[in-house]
Formats: sequence, C-alpha cells, structure tokens
Amino acid sequence: MPDTSPRSTAWLIVGVLWVVAALNYLDRIMVTTMRDSLTTAIPMTDAQFGLLTSVFLWVYGLLSPFAGFLADRFNRSRLIIGSLFIWSSLTWLTGHARTFEQLIVVRALMGVSEAAYLPAALALIADYHRGPTRSLATGIHMTGLSVGSALGGVGGWLAERHGWSAAFDVFGLFGIGYALVLVFMLKDAPRDGADDLSAAAPQQARLGEALRSLFGSGAFLLLLAFWSLLGVAGWAVIGWMPTYFKENFHIEQGAAGISATAYLYTAAMLGKLIGGAWADRWSRTQPRARILVPALGLFIAAPAVLLVAKTSLLALGIAGLSIYGLTRAFSEANLMPILCQISDPRYRATGYGVLNMFGTIVGGITIYIGGAMRDAHVNVSLLFTIAAAGLLGCAILLIWVKPNAPRNAGANRDS
Repeated sequence: MPDTSPRSTAWLIVGVLWVVAALNYLDRIMVTTMRDSLTTAIPMTDAQFGLLTSVFLWVYGLLSPFAGFLADRFNRSRLIIGSLFIWSSLTWLTGHARTFEQLIVVRALMGVSEAAYLPAALALIADYHRGPTRSLATGIHMTGLSVGSALGGVGGWLAERHGWSAAFDVFGLFGIGYALVLVFMLKDAPRDGADDLSAAAPQQARLGEALRSLFGSGAFLLLLAFWSLLGVAGWAVIGWMPTYFKENFHIEQGAAGISATAYLYTAAMLGKLIGGAWADRWSRTQPRARILVPALGLFIAAPAVLLVAKTSLLALGIAGLSIYGLTRAFSEANLMPILCQISDPRYRATGYGVLNMFGTIVGGITIYIGGAMRDAHVNVSLLFTIAAAGLLGCAILLIWVKPNAPRNAGANRDS
C-alpha cells in the first residue's frame, strides 16, 4: 500500500473496491443482455436461458453466510482478491463454453466465487471507516454495483458486433489483471489500538458461535426481517415495473424498459450518496442516525410506489419511481453501518452474508409470485400496492432496532 495518511488510505480502499463492485454486477448480468446471440450459438429453451441466472442466484444466496464467515475468519483483502481472480477467470471461461451444460456449471461456480465478495468488501470498508465517514463510504461503494448493473448492456452491444463471447473475454481478462494489481494495493485495516474491535483478530471467529451470536440478538432478527421484507418490495419493482409501464401507460417495450430502469438506477445512485452523507453528519449528534435515515426514506418511498401503482399518467409514474429509487437507497448505504452497531465486530461479515442470503431468496420468490399473479390475470399494480405496504412495515421494523451501547467511554460507538 502506498505511504499515505490513514484517512486517504481509507478512501483509496473505497476507490479500488468500487471498480471490483462494478465488475461483480457487470459480470453476473451480462448474460441476460445477449439472449438472441447466446441462444443462436448455443441452442436452449427460454426456461434454460432463465436457469442460467436462477442457478447463479441460488448458489450465490445459499453460500453468502458461509462466504461472510470466511471474511471474518481469514484475511479480508486476500479473500476479495481471490474472489475477483476466480470469478473473472470463470467469466472468461463462460465465453469459451460450447454446450448448455458447460454454461450451467460455470454460472454455478461463479455464484460460489462472487458470494465471497460483498460481505468481505463491506466489512473491510467498515474496518477502515470507523467514525463519521462509514455510511458515505459504504454508499459510494454501493454505487459501483449500480454502475455495473447499468453497464450490463455493454455485453449485448459487444455480442451484436463481435460475437457473444467477446464481452466475456474482455471483462474476464480485465478482472484477472485488476486482481493482480490489487495484490500490491489492497491490505487489511491495521489493528492500531485496544479499542479497535472492528478489526478483531480473524482467528477468533467460529461459525457456530457466530450464528448463535447473530440469531441470539433481537436487534439482528429485526434487521433480518427488515431486509427480507425490503427484498420483497425491491424485487417486485425491479422484476415487474418494465412490464407494468408497458401495459399501464401503453408504450413500446424499449421505452418502457428505459423508463422503468434509467430513472430508477440514476435516482438510486444519488440516494446512496445522500443517505450515506446525511447519516454520517447526523450521527455526530444522534447515535441512531444510521437507523433513522433509512427509516425516514422508507416512509417516503412507500407512498411513492403507491403513486406509481395508482396513476394513469406516465410523468407521475416516473416521478414516483424516481422518488422511490432515491429514498429506498438510503437503506443500502446504511445496512452495514447498522450491522456494525448491533453485532459482535468479529461476525459482521457473517451477518451481512446471512442478510444477503435471505434477501436473495425472497427476491426469487417474489418474482415468481408476480408471474403467478399475471397468470391468474391479477393486475400487477396490486403487487406494487403490497410492496408499498411492505415498505411501511420495513420502516417500522427498523425504528425498533436499537444499537448496542458503547463498550467503553473511549470506544467509538460505530466501531
């Protein structure tokens, strides 16, 4: 690591991990943007094509708690580098698959390797940002996920012009090269004092003890219920809003897709920055600021989604969706900082992995239920009305979460 001040080093960590975060989502999403090119080269049914993403999500979600434990048990930075190197290699291998069976195997393995990244990365950022910069640092990092999602369309563009495997070659090799660079740049946070429990010795972590500690905490159970319910609302919007825009506002598929995603992701990126900065600033005087900011955001997001469900005007639909994207994103910027306030510092990556698993599982269930509702000829607007009610429930659950008392007078309450 270059010889820099602790403060600049902490922000450098956020910067280098931002690129990894973008690659994390870009590499997983690219396959969905090149359906025609891929199915022409490797014949498969629509169900099989959907399975390429489903298998990834199932493996990714189920392994997230164990991946989080690895980040608590071993060196976080080495785990991040190894995860990036492996999933980038698998991205490159994806472009060289020649059968559907080969694609499925590679996608499942990618779910294993990518699961190791997010809990380790957010825990490492929390280790470096132990004071009033933690939420903003987390929010900035999370914008990388949004950019990676938005750049997923590059895969389809490259597939049209250079063949379906080109994008996997380009981004796979780039990720491999970047992992090698990180070997010299990315280090775990130093343990520089007795009060520094946020960088507790990795060898202290035990999986059984970690799970008992987490599930024995009422605050963590509330946070788990909050994040799972938020996943229901979030995946309902992501999975079915483009279809709803097309049918409700009577616009073409392309225009509906852009209207339902471009405004949402742009607003969400802004919301992650605003929610992080606001929580950091307020936390100087209000110990529960990182909890209250996302709760307030959700109280605004709920009527915004209800507006989308009830209006017949496209402009109001876009306005409601943008407000939802902006204010819901406050939660993403503050989830790990909240976890740092309520959990044993030795198990925060494990805790995030558990949250990630439940969020992914309920997301898949929600998308399926949305499809079942459409098969039963139920208007999708009902799903968004339910989502709005869920957002209000999320806000109430979050308000009940109480942070742990500071361990001693000299310790930072966010450590």
